[in-house]
Amino acid sequence: MKLPLELPVIEDAELATKVKHRWDQLTKPPGSLGRLEEVVLRLALIQGSFMPAVSRRGMYVFCGDHGVVEEGVSAYPSEVTAQMVRNFLAGGAAINVLCRWQGIQPVVVDAGVKGPLQEGAIDSKVAPGTRNFAVTSAMTGAQAEKALENGMRLAREARGRFDIAGVGDMGIGNTTPASALLCVFAGVSPEDAVGRGTGLGDEGVRRKAQVIARALELHKPSPADPVAAVAAVGGLEIATMAGFLVGSAKARLPVVVDGFIACSAVLVAKTMGPQLNDFLFYSHRSAERAHGRMLEFLGAAPLLDLNLRLGEGTGAVFGMAVLEAALACYREMATFEAAMVSRAE
Repeated sequence: MKLPLELPVIEDAELATKVKHRWDQLTKPPGSLGRLEEVVLRLALIQGSFMPAVSRRGMYVFCGDHGVVEEGVSAYPSEVTAQMVRNFLAGGAAINVLCRWQGIQPVVVDAGVKGPLQEGAIDSKVAPGTRNFAVTSAMTGAQAEKALENGMRLAREARGRFDIAGVGDMGIGNTTPASALLCVFAGVSPEDAVGRGTGLGDEGVRRKAQVIARALELHKPSPADPVAAVAAVGGLEIATMAGFLVGSAKARLPVVVDGFIACSAVLVAKTMGPQLNDFLFYSHRSAERAHGRMLEFLGAAPLLDLNLRLGEGTGAVFGMAVLEAALACYREMATFEAAMVSRAE
């Protein structure tokens, strides 16, 4: 895979001027809708449309297992990943409830779950989970490239189905590879990169940091080689999500990013395509301790802070709702002239 990847340029001075002019004609003080005005402008530039759309929405939940769970870094056993995939497909998880509320189509992607593919999930399974990266690399280089390619293919297909996509995750133990990737790409120490995940106690958090420190010393992953880095200490769902992010950017499909795990995929993808942020909307700052550090490194300003730490794409649903509200104002508010409202002197 030749890096860096070439991504589209979304600069369009004429379109930007038209969008800003419309905002200024609406019955409100200039700039008074704050970041809602900025996100609509960016949606317009991504889609190349004066009236962008987000009516067709998909939420991609990337799922995979992690061999590093053998090191006692999770409060839950690995079999919960497959059980939760079954729950997603049956419509019983939080992400299903929120997607129904917002009219979003959930798409469950098996990127590397232990056990057979479950009916209704998209088959992007590269392996039945990663290996224990405390002992050997999480994936081979070929597996990492395959996962990235699978994600890029899914993005190409998504562009024909949706106006906008969200990305979320499911994988017991996946805060550990996410934290490890933060160490690799942002130079954060393992002690500062780890949090409680799904509910670890103090000793579990210390163990997680020690496992990551040993793995970094064993593999010596470099941010200059994102494919090798994600192969060394990443997850199959993280790598597939990273491929989806760069593939979406190439297809000019805007993406709403969920929390800590999804943002770790951005660490990989943004190294592959440095202009990636132009196409992303960061939905929220999660309660995972190091997420703020990750967002700061990515140059990301999240839309919300709701103390969420579930994953699955739950925060991304609320981010999509914000974008939809912003577009509703942009499309439906009356102009000063139409409403016969006087402007400021």
